[in-house]
Amino acid sequence: MGRGIGKVAFPSAVVLIVVMMVIPLPDTVIDLLVAVNIATAILVLLMSISVSRALDFSSFPSLLLVLTLSRLGLNVSTTRAILSRGEAGAIIESFGSVVIAGSIVVGLVVFLIITVVQFIVVAQGSGRVAEVSARFTLDAMPGKQMAIDADLAAGILTDEEARTRRQEISDESDFYGAMDGASKFVKGDAIAGIIIVLVNLIGGFVIGVAMNGMSISDSINRYALLAVGDGLVSQIPALLLSVASGLIVTRSSSGTDLGSDVVSQLKRQWRTIGTSGWVVMALAIMPGMPRIPFIAIGLALVIISRRAKASEAVPLRDRVEPEEVVYNPNDVVNLTLESRVEPLEVDLSIDLVELADASGGGDLLDRMSGLRRKIALELGFVIPAIRTRDDSTLPSNTYAIRVHDVEVARGVVRPGRVLVIADDYTGLPGEDVIEPVFSLPARWVPNEFRAQAESLGATVVDRSALIITHLSEVVRRKASRLLSRSDVKMLVETVKQTDSTVTDELVAAGVTMSDVQRVLGALLEEGIPIRDLVRILEVLSEKGRSTKAVEPLVEAVRDALGPSISSMYARDGVLRAVTLEASLEKQLAEKLRVTESGSYLEIDSDLGSRLEGLIAQEIGSGSDKDKQTVIVCSGLLRPALSKHLRNVLPGTPVLAYHELGDHLTTDVVGVVSGS
Repeated sequence: MGRGIGKVAFPSAVVLIVVMMVIPLPDTVIDLLVAVNIATAILVLLMSISVSRALDFSSFPSLLLVLTLSRLGLNVSTTRAILSRGEAGAIIESFGSVVIAGSIVVGLVVFLIITVVQFIVVAQGSGRVAEVSARFTLDAMPGKQMAIDADLAAGILTDEEARTRRQEISDESDFYGAMDGASKFVKGDAIAGIIIVLVNLIGGFVIGVAMNGMSISDSINRYALLAVGDGLVSQIPALLLSVASGLIVTRSSSGTDLGSDVVSQLKRQWRTIGTSGWVVMALAIMPGMPRIPFIAIGLALVIISRRAKASEAVPLRDRVEPEEVVYNPNDVVNLTLESRVEPLEVDLSIDLVELADASGGGDLLDRMSGLRRKIALELGFVIPAIRTRDDSTLPSNTYAIRVHDVEVARGVVRPGRVLVIADDYTGLPGEDVIEPVFSLPARWVPNEFRAQAESLGATVVDRSALIITHLSEVVRRKASRLLSRSDVKMLVETVKQTDSTVTDELVAAGVTMSDVQRVLGALLEEGIPIRDLVRILEVLSEKGRSTKAVEPLVEAVRDALGPSISSMYARDGVLRAVTLEASLEKQLAEKLRVTESGSYLEIDSDLGSRLEGLIAQEIGSGSDKDKQTVIVCSGLLRPALSKHLRNVLPGTPVLAYHELGDHLTTDVVGVVSGS
């Protein structure tokens, strides 16, 4: 219904503006339109105060234009009525009578003061803010887009949330650009108001004396009253809309309305309020000063300060000392749960607990929930719930990530700062560090320089986002250790609901949950997702009839998933690869040893170091920050070579020739020589 009203109301308003300019209106209609004009301005002002961010009132620039044009159209109608009939409705005459109060000079001065305030102070200031905001918003778009991409990659945002955020950035840029243009209408409206008052004043005086036979004094009194009244009923709504425009363009996205923001921020400065109260009361002792107003205002400020201090203090929980200690078995259960080792934990130093406090604005826990969803879609299983707790033994501003109670990563975040990763840090003060996730040079920059960093196209990461990004990398590296037997059982049960034949064959082949867990864990350890679980189980049910050894089962699965695996590392249909020279492959094949637990390379330290150096050199020379390079070798050698390189060159994929999909183009960027 609201959408239908909007479709009719605004076209009707535009038509009415044209009607007001062309057709003379009776005084009753003029009074109604003047009242609507004032009421609309008040409504828009209150809405601009109530919204929590500028985009919540994104229609404001267009609405401002329509209201400005309607007010100018009303000015044309009232000017016609004043000059033709010497009347312009009861509201305009009442405004003029109250303001003039027997003195035309006073009335004109009041009108000019209101007009000057609106034009020079409010309209000029809000126009400048809109212009600067539009420029900075446009300059910051690339940095904000990169931040969204980083959050999306870290699992902090879903695809839908990322699309929404990108749309908000685009809408924000469009909004401030529109506000920059709309502010010009506000300034033009103020100038038009002054001209219209002069026309009514001078034209009315001439018409009254020359055409209506009025005396000079009667003509001045009559037309000055109407001119000032018309100017006021026009400029007061214009002033309200100018103030609303200023409030909108200076509004920050705090999540609450302006009044709540001001009150909450003032309450946090209760010391300053109290000091101000005592200073104001001290002014009362100055000679000639009226004591009562200063003392009353000072006391009020002191009282407000005391109440703000009391509300800021966090009340202690009620403590009840029991008369006797009663054994409660639930306490044992809770204690056992508290002491149990969790698969995945994030420990925070005491001063970082605020990041996990949702009531205080902390979003760390929400981001962890988003990360679990992201990892589930990426790897194919849901990681365990992430336990977050405070740790008084950690240094200030430090977090630690534990997997099965073993600390596997640690980092430091700086309060009041954001981490900036850029090629050029000119104009960005802060502390240079190596960020803990990818070991890239970075700088902790004060929060107030965030917009400047984004405008430079830098990647800007806040404290919570850094912790989540670090956690996501740990989860990907340790995914095989996080996959529990219960997770495997749940995955198999899910397949059973849709493909019961596959699970039945798995049971008939004698493949246990333990066998499935070991194979899935081995795949995850090499960075292979287990999303295509149906095909994985099909291979296990077939290959599992002849062997239960993990390595042959894993290689059989990789053979089936080969095209998908190679596609993971390709970009635009091209796979960048480094191969081994035939002589080197033959040399390594002679060093290959196969045992029940898997194959390995029995090579001395010299050959091992030379091999690792050569591979690292070839990968480095063909590296591209947007494309990953893989090692390609024979299927027989692949498991042992991958195992050997896993610790010295982590994250380097090793593929067999038969795993290369025929849908890809292989670009050989290097060959590791055996000599």
